[in-house]
Amino acid sequence: MPSLLIRNAHILVTMDGREIASGGLYAVDGTIRAVGRSEDIPATADVVADLTGHLVLPGLVNTHHHLYQTLTRAFPGAQDVGLFDWLRVLYPVWARMTPDHVRVATRLGLVELALSGATTVFDHHYLWPDGSSLSDQVEGADGLVIRFCMSRGSMSLGESQGGLPPDSVVEDEEAILEDCRVSVERFHDPDSLREVVIAPCSPFSVTTGLMRESAELARDLGVRLHTHLAETRDEEEYCLGRFQRRPVAYMEDLGWAGPDVWYAHAVHVADDEVARMGAAGTGVSHCPTSNMRLGSGIAPVSRYLGSGVPVGLGVDGSASNDSSHLLAEVRQALLVGRLTPGPLMTARQALALATTGGARVLGHSDIGTLTPGSSADLIAIDLDRHSYAGALHDPVAAVLLSAPVEVDHSWVAGRRLVEDGRVVGVDIDSLVAEHNRLAADLAD
Repeated sequence: MPSLLIRNAHILVTMDGREIASGGLYAVDGTIRAVGRSEDIPATADVVADLTGHLVLPGLVNTHHHLYQTLTRAFPGAQDVGLFDWLRVLYPVWARMTPDHVRVATRLGLVELALSGATTVFDHHYLWPDGSSLSDQVEGADGLVIRFCMSRGSMSLGESQGGLPPDSVVEDEEAILEDCRVSVERFHDPDSLREVVIAPCSPFSVTTGLMRESAELARDLGVRLHTHLAETRDEEEYCLGRFQRRPVAYMEDLGWAGPDVWYAHAVHVADDEVARMGAAGTGVSHCPTSNMRLGSGIAPVSRYLGSGVPVGLGVDGSASNDSSHLLAEVRQALLVGRLTPGPLMTARQALALATTGGARVLGHSDIGTLTPGSSADLIAIDLDRHSYAGALHDPVAAVLLSAPVEVDHSWVAGRRLVEDGRVVGVDIDSLVAEHNRLAADLAD
């Protein structure tokens, strides 16, 4: 792998407390060897990028998404309802997906996220109609130099058993567990930028037995665990009625607590539950746009951070966010974080959620900072644009407080992901055309 030299950044943010003017970075074999002022680091490398006038940040980490939902943005009937009714509208539509839908939506969503600053993406995929499988997502990501953390998600509790999803989209539990094992053995390879997480969907779509056995299997295989939890009051009422437990307590009873576990949303969580999550190291993916879009509420992020809970950001699916823009999600987290009790969230605190926070949630010590020993995962934003006119008193705050833009350049493990505002190796016009054709099929 060629060595990489970044030079002359207007500001280079390391996320260990330094913001370096005329900053530079030198990496060998994808790992950062030196960071500092450009004149203080090596002067030559195999690949040299002059980033005069750019802000350089660690690559952003997306900790919760549903890439297949790019096919159902702004879907009629699901625009103005809460979570449970939203799902009832969309389950039958998603049930018509084919392997091609999964493949193309995966690629489109990853490209969109990359252009918004993501270099690491976790995707929660939990329904597999018409023979679709994790291999379709792997194929969709083929050739993209992006860290892709996939999930073998699942649903097994259909309407006939008291669950929310229709029986047509749930699977046999033995088949689920076997495919989880096969998927991890086949595709989990962090050195190749591909990981697998075991991720049953939610308490209202998965049986108690499958939740418990999924946790046991994940620990046997040495991979992480993820699920939706405490997203809405409806879910809280469902858990109290069915399990006589609030959502967090229910999951704790099943072994779903610890530094290898993170929950999506975690909006309706009591103070004592926050304290237990912090003590256990259980993480949270904060999804502010989706929570506002569906009227779910605001996660208690300041209480989480004060209790030591790992917190990252999640764009969430494009059917409850209608975009896959991670930089916009950082801005949203910053703004909504100012509506909750306590000191106003700062731009740098919001940025930490999307970098060091996301890395911690996903169990990575090698991303989220630009420091020696970390992977060379970075993004660069040209500050010479109308969006930032008059805002260069503080460029770091400007890229969050101003309207979100797409990044101009990014690298993952020292390799190009975005160059001059385009994802390397992607014919975006052809991809969008194929995606829209498939999305139209689902709407018929």
